[in-house]
Amino acid sequence: MDLTRRPRRLRQDGLRELVSETHLHEHDLIAPAFVDATTDERVPIESMPGHERVPVSEAVARVEEIQETGVESVILFGIPESKDSYGSRAWAEDGVVQRALRRITDETDAFCITDVCLCEYTDHGHCGVLEDSARERWERAETDGGAAVGEHGESNLTVDNDTTLDLLGKVAESHAAAGADMVAPSSATDGMVGAIRETLDGAGYADVPIMSYAAKYESAFYGPFRDAADGAPAFGDRRHYQMDPANSDEALREVELDVEQGADVLMVKPALPYLDVVERVDEHTDHPVAAYNVSGEYAMLHAAADNGWLDIEEVAYESLLSIKRAGADLILTYFAEDVAETL
Repeated sequence: MDLTRRPRRLRQDGLRELVSETHLHEHDLIAPAFVDATTDERVPIESMPGHERVPVSEAVARVEEIQETGVESVILFGIPESKDSYGSRAWAEDGVVQRALRRITDETDAFCITDVCLCEYTDHGHCGVLEDSARERWERAETDGGAAVGEHGESNLTVDNDTTLDLLGKVAESHAAAGADMVAPSSATDGMVGAIRETLDGAGYADVPIMSYAAKYESAFYGPFRDAADGAPAFGDRRHYQMDPANSDEALREVELDVEQGADVLMVKPALPYLDVVERVDEHTDHPVAAYNVSGEYAMLHAAADNGWLDIEEVAYESLLSIKRAGADLILTYFAEDVAETL
């Protein structure tokens, strides 16, 4: 047996750290924050231990808590005081995100990213304006208490893509006007990056970058977030506008389109079940790659830790390290604060 080559020599303390191939830093992380216009106090999110919805009055304090851990970047999600079929509170000057942003940018130096979508703001919970036929079914179902659509099928093709583009541009512009450092469209609407880029440039916000949810899958891992942001669809699902989990070549096509339209950062969502996609996107483009370590990934590790099956600190760190190793430059994660404090 030839033992000339012994990889274990490099695994001893002191040397192990020097030869590590992947490094995770607190400035790689983006922390989500939920701002709720319907409450005057902090509300724990039961399915996401350690996270809360905070009122606008607590938005600055919440961001300061995040910054104390070493994380400097936050992404804001809003829960509006009212909803309608178009999600008009999403671009209102006095909307929940807009009010929170003004306070945060006035009182902190955090890098503020905003989620640009309509699902939290529409009364039907879909990521855009409903097609006329779907709207009629929805209104009829609301009136007679029946089902708007079947579980699957053609009737689930509910969102009017091109009408939604104009509204996403208005949302992004309103966020930029309120002080957003970056906008992050997440609606999986064809052409959303181009529409937002055109709107921002035309309004004098050419320097505001776009982090596109370029490869966003129709995933079962989003459940806790939809509870947290009150953004679950009231009927049907999102399988006709979010990506099929079976596809990875499609992710590269989506990425190419977003790059052509002016995206500055490319997001893959979710992260852990799609590490192969993160790696492919990283190899395919010279743009920064972000990955969203989503609510279901966070919740399942906490559930296992609560049962004593896993050490939450160790698995959180290992999970984020695997995402970084796959090629992500930025990681949006609910573990951001906890992991940052240990780095």
